[in-house]
Parts: sequence; C-alpha cells; structure tokens
Amino acid sequence: MTAPSRPAASGPHPARYPGAPAGEPTVDTWQDAPHNAWAFAHLGELLPTAPIARRHPAAPESATVRLDALASALPDLEQRLEETHTSAFLVLRGDDVLAEYYRPGFAPDDLHLIMSVSKSLCGLVVGGLVDEGAIDPARPITDYVPELAGSVYDGPSVRHALDMTIAVDYSEDYVDPAAEVQTHDRSAGWRTRRAGDPADTYAFLTTLRGDGSTGTFQYCSADTDVLAWIVERVTGLRYSEALSARLWSRLGADRDATITVDPAGFGYANGGISCTARDLARVGRVVLDGGRGPGGRVVSAEWIDAIMRGGDPAAMAGQPFPGGFARGSYTRQWWCTGNERGNVSGIGIHGQNLWLDPVTDAVIVKLSTWPEPDTDRWHELQTRVLLDVCGALDDLR
Repeated sequence: MTAPSRPAASGPHPARYPGAPAGEPTVDTWQDAPHNAWAFAHLGELLPTAPIARRHPAAPESATVRLDALASALPDLEQRLEETHTSAFLVLRGDDVLAEYYRPGFAPDDLHLIMSVSKSLCGLVVGGLVDEGAIDPARPITDYVPELAGSVYDGPSVRHALDMTIAVDYSEDYVDPAAEVQTHDRSAGWRTRRAGDPADTYAFLTTLRGDGSTGTFQYCSADTDVLAWIVERVTGLRYSEALSARLWSRLGADRDATITVDPAGFGYANGGISCTARDLARVGRVVLDGGRGPGGRVVSAEWIDAIMRGGDPAAMAGQPFPGGFARGSYTRQWWCTGNERGNVSGIGIHGQNLWLDPVTDAVIVKLSTWPEPDTDRWHELQTRVLLDVCGALDDLR
C-alpha cells in the first residue's frame, strides 16, 4: 500500500488553522486580522462558552420514568437506577425505544458527558479510514505522526494503539494528582495547569515514554488521542470535524454533540464528548446494524464483525475487566465481555455505558454520576443492572 497523503508535520504546537503561524491565534490576537476570519467562527476553541440550546424544555422536577415494558421482570429497576446515580437510561431495540429513565432535573434533550465511551466512537472513525485505505493498522504510528519519534509511540503500530497493547509509563489513577492521566487532563484544559505542564495534548503525547514492548493490554487514554492525531493527519480535518463528517452526520442524530478542545483546538478524543442518551443509542444501533447508519455507512461490516468477535483474552494478562468477565478482551477501542450473550460495550468512568446485546438486537445506554470514578463495586452493580435488563428483554422477544 502506498503511503497516504497527509498534511506536513508542523511540530508539537500546530497552528489553529491552515496558514496561521504556529500557536496562533491566542486569546490576545484572535480579534486581529487575518485571525478573526477563523476565530469568529471557532470562538469555543479559544474561550470558555456555554450553550444556548435550540430546544429547552423545562427541566423536570421529578424523574421522567417509562419502564413499563420491564416492570414485570424488574420491579425494582427504578430503585436500582437511582442507587447507581443514573442521569439517563434508555433501551433501544431496533428502532423502538422500549424504556427510558431521566433523573430529576435532567431531560431527554440534555447533553451528558460520556467520558471514555468517546474512545469507542474514535474506534469507529478509525475503522472507516482503514476501510478506505487511508490508515494501515500494521504500519508504525510514526509513519503518520512523525512528531512522536522518540516517544513510546516510536515503533508500535496503529493496531497496537487500537487494542491498547503498548507498555506506556502512564498511570490511569484518576484520583492521584501525580498520575499521568491528570497531567493529560491539565494539558487538555480539564484541570488547572501547573508550571512545566505541556502546552496542549499534542505536546503531552510527545513526552510519553515506556519500554517499547507490545502485546499486553494496558488501558491508556493517551492511545486514543494518538489515534485522533492520526485521523487529523490523514483527513486534513480537525478531529471534531472528522467526527462530524464520518460519524455524527450519518446517525440521524437529534442534536449536535460537543467535544472539549485544548488550547490548540484538539478535541479530547479519549473522553471529551457530550451527547444525548438517544443519540448515543444511535451509535450503538450503527454497530448492531453492521456499520451502517441512516445517513450512510460509517464503517465496514468486517470491522464491526471483528469488534463483536472480541480481541485476545490472553492479552488482558489477568488485568480486571470492568464488571468481571473471565473471557473479556479489548479491541478497536471497545470492551468485549466474551460472555454467552456476546455483550460488547463502550465504558466511561463515573458510570457511562453504551451496552450492546446482539441476542435481543438491543442497545442499552446508561449515563451516570457515580461519586467515585472507577471502583469494582460500582462496576459490579452497574453490570448486574445491564445483564438483568438483557434477561428481561429475552422475555419480550
């Protein structure tokens, strides 16, 4: 395969738009010509913004509950949703919404942060580019992003990043201020910057080191941002634009999604997307429908089949699978349970889940606000709810 065309490397601090000097415009220069031609249309990448929604129903004072279809099999479902700090819960089978729940103060039209479920969306975008030959998973990452030469990503392939089988000196301990994941957050604008922090996500990724080994699963949020950088390089688009062109515009979505951007305008691919529960369910529908959405094909049926088959459980090497599945694996940015139902999911901290049940052709979305980001107890409670809902759906077939 010939090397794909890509924009020229521009160093770790790319310009915000084609033709701009590196690092420009800033908060001090965005109103100046010629920068204002770009900045006036992309102000949310420079300054904090708040949405003014096109539709804004009054937030309900009590929970919005429509669980009748599951009530006979799961009479305590609403209580369990409350106990697991659920903001939104939705069951979609085919095109039919069978059940919904929204906590008090949260409405069906509201956006909710999906945290690392964002990674699974990135996997679909990358898959579409692999299908077209723009990305070769077997090629080294640095063939696409030479700025990563000398980092831990100098040597591993795109496939290694997709399956998170790169040994990186990166702690994913969300509550440890010294962990690399918190430095990552600060570089992306999610936490207050400290002296010496990289200027943006691109720069942060170039600092990561490791022993260079591959083949053993290590959950690492940085891998997803590397994939998003590759997406930018082969498409010539911002990651947020690529998400729109290659996924969101093909879903038949009710609302625009959002993604947080760092000081360089790079979308936080590993965890920064917010959307409605209904639109997230549409992403799951694309997967169960073999990669096609109402607006066209997102990814090939072959890519979807590979996700649903799961990855190599041996690569997990005894590492815990969220919720506990002995045959669990991770592939193409999706968690694959390996259970008898073939459940596959996108999972995010604080209780975000996009759960696929091929047995009943159902998508279950659960968006939550757990008080801790990532504990065995919360995962076990949540997984039991999801499996029990699948069991109730068996009775409705």
